[in-house]
Amino acid sequence: MKIGTCIDSLVSYAMNCGLAEPEDHQVLTNRLLDLLGLEDYAPSEELLSEDLEQILADILDYAVQKGLCDDGITARDIFDTRIMGAITPMPREVIGTFRRLYAEDPVKATDWYYRFSCDTDYIRRYRIAKDMRWKYPSGYGEMDITINLSKPEKDPKAIAAARNAPQTAYPKCQLCRENEGYAGRMGHPARANHRIVPLEICGADWCLQYSPYVYYNEHCIVFNAQHVPMKIDRSAFEKLLDFVRVFPHYFVGSNADLPIVGGSILSHEHFQGGRYTFAMETAPVETALTFRDFGDIHAGIVKWPMSVIRLRGADPARIAALADKILAEWRGYTDESVGIIAFSGGQPHNTITPIARRRGEDYELDLVLRCNITTEEHPLGVFHPHADKHHIKKENIGLIEVMGLAVLPSRLKDELTALAEAVAAGADIAADPVLAKHAPWVGELKDRYAFTAENALQILLQETGKVFAAVLEDAGVYKNTCEGRAAFLRFARQVDQAT
Repeated sequence: MKIGTCIDSLVSYAMNCGLAEPEDHQVLTNRLLDLLGLEDYAPSEELLSEDLEQILADILDYAVQKGLCDDGITARDIFDTRIMGAITPMPREVIGTFRRLYAEDPVKATDWYYRFSCDTDYIRRYRIAKDMRWKYPSGYGEMDITINLSKPEKDPKAIAAARNAPQTAYPKCQLCRENEGYAGRMGHPARANHRIVPLEICGADWCLQYSPYVYYNEHCIVFNAQHVPMKIDRSAFEKLLDFVRVFPHYFVGSNADLPIVGGSILSHEHFQGGRYTFAMETAPVETALTFRDFGDIHAGIVKWPMSVIRLRGADPARIAALADKILAEWRGYTDESVGIIAFSGGQPHNTITPIARRRGEDYELDLVLRCNITTEEHPLGVFHPHADKHHIKKENIGLIEVMGLAVLPSRLKDELTALAEAVAAGADIAADPVLAKHAPWVGELKDRYAFTAENALQILLQETGKVFAAVLEDAGVYKNTCEGRAAFLRFARQVDQAT
């Protein structure tokens, strides 16, 4: 596609998506001409493209050819984000539209904002479509298994450039509001096409955006307007519950505030939410609990591989008060018989991963008990994926996975395909330097399955789901055994008896 056709196609795309009006046509065209260093222009007589991925790919090829952009993944991402930034409306327009639609219906507002975030290419739909996704029917419910391929790997040029670039503290982190419209650099993603919606949560300034990688439907990030660290306390519970008051069709949760059991960004307070039903949400309460002075709150232990106390009631303030009482007891709780240690060397180990949602008119808060204690046997964490599962999942178990959605490393796409071929062919997997880590697992599977070229990959995908369910069991502080259930009830009784 000729560069003039690319420019006209992109301006036409902006009009068709509602990012611009006909009156904006000349300004957008001139912006793009400037970015591409073009001094001459005539409207294209060719058929215009509606394929955004192809339009941007052709523009990038032109930019690389003309020396406007290096030919690396990161450099190309920075440049095409700059191109999309030129056709992205200003924040005042985005905020105005969102607030007008919210006044009609919160669902209309988020529907529009999510579509907008896709249309601006902040959410790269064509990359998200490459992710592998399947379901695993576990004993706890139907879990989501994904191999995320949409988050680009850093290329060697970008790594070297980031290492040699001057250090800067702007933006402070990838969540801060300064990212809105930021051009990007090696080591920090471009956000020229990024627009944020300001919110008020519990009387304070917060912000709403969507995750550019979309692990599930309408995967949003809600972050404090101030760069303050993550902290799980009563105010965190109150904020989560207030968010689902404002957006009753969304759930919202927080990663824990300690390493190993927390998220990847602990320096900036933020939550993650969206419009998706996880297996954990549909899991039933299997053991009812009662807590003194909280007879108005329905409480119970959830049938789930991790250790979850569910609270439900009509008054969010009462739920937050009981959650705070549970947290206060858990912070200092030790039960060495099941490996739970509250403190060692002056370091705290116990915290909670909370998730809030609405059940009709009621509010519901799930409290997932976490402990980041390590031992010589489990140096990465006692309640962390154990070594026998690291061939599938070694990374921390954060909020999304706690709820039953596996985010598995991209390496598994090629590894599972190659493994299926090797198993079906009867190859020596232990002799393969890439696949050898899977050999003990495959050895066990061979005792249970007759592998063929037709069924090998499907068997491996389902068994990968089984490994993920077992990973969540590793992360549960109370195991689903007679001993584990008894220990869980001991803690619940201590909460009940606390003043």
